[in-house]
Amino acid sequence: MAVPFKKVGYRKDFRDKNSAVVYHPRLVTMGQTVTLKSIAYEMKEKSSLSYGDIKSVLTNFVEAMRTALYNGHSVNIQEFGVFSLSSHSTGVADVKDCTAKTITSVKINFRASSSVKPNLTSTRAGKKIDFLDVQAAVDDGEGSGNGGSSSGSGSGAGGGDDQEENPLG
Repeated sequence: MAVPFKKVGYRKDFRDKNSAVVYHPRLVTMGQTVTLKSIAYEMKEKSSLSYGDIKSVLTNFVEAMRTALYNGHSVNIQEFGVFSLSSHSTGVADVKDCTAKTITSVKINFRASSSVKPNLTSTRAGKKIDFLDVQAAVDDGEGSGNGGSSSGSGSGAGGGDDQEENPLG
């Protein structure tokens, strides 16, 4: 299976409407979101544990991680990555006015371990990422092959912000 991408054009200088357009591959999310239920089922198929046991452990893990983060700790899951909190706030001129009330939002950061980070130069089949040009695949016809499959890097940003976006548009 390959990671799908679409080609997106951006002006080189976004302030200049006459600036040349440059294209970058943007990774897209396709299909249904993978849920805790589907992950637990897949783990059940690869272990001797029951679906209920795995689901319970994962649910309890999320609760314990949330508690650790809310107590000011980072959470390091070996061979996976580190979770930590960060905040955005409004700046104030006087140090006395810098209080928790100036915090406007808090988010959870994740820094992947090198063992799970994508490696574009990997030669091992299980660690290699292939990319699929969605538009080329559509142009080649429904399901008729790799249609633009390629490996390599790009300046595309991928992730959760594309979930509601039409990957072909």
